[in-house]
Amino acid sequence: MAVPFDPSALMVELARFDVDYVLVGGLAAVVHGSPTTTNDADIVPANDRANLERLSQVLLELNARIRDIATPDGISFDPHPALLASMQVLNLQTKHGDLDLTFAPAALHDYEALVAASQLFTVAGVEVRVASLDDVIRSKLAAGRPKDFAVLPTLRALQELKRSESDVE
Repeated sequence: MAVPFDPSALMVELARFDVDYVLVGGLAAVVHGSPTTTNDADIVPANDRANLERLSQVLLELNARIRDIATPDGISFDPHPALLASMQVLNLQTKHGDLDLTFAPAALHDYEALVAASQLFTVAGVEVRVASLDDVIRSKLAAGRPKDFAVLPTLRALQELKRSESDVE
């Protein structure tokens, strides 16, 4: 069953469990200032064992279930760290809305490179590591979906605005 999307609550829960991740996708674009909207949070979690254990715990706390259009309440699963380590993508519904875990994001380098280019933002009182706007654009291009292509002009305009503002400083 669909629940209202509450990205702030998701970020707070991830912080409470000390999960290391980078926010990517549409919500990352919104944090950077894009006027676009999104109905889910996409994250790239660090894939070390300790982090996957923390991620597993927060997924249990969030009542995470695998999203499936044929099953409105989602599919129950055990978010065991070994299972998480074997996944490339996991689309979930939680008590705070949809959460997509991407362990191998399109067009983005390894986790360390993603972190190195990311920026820290404060969201709902917690620090959130957000993919660079360049990486968000690169991933939207690589995804190749019409909805991703549709936001590219807005993201590129935002990118140009940010560049021109940094040139003035």
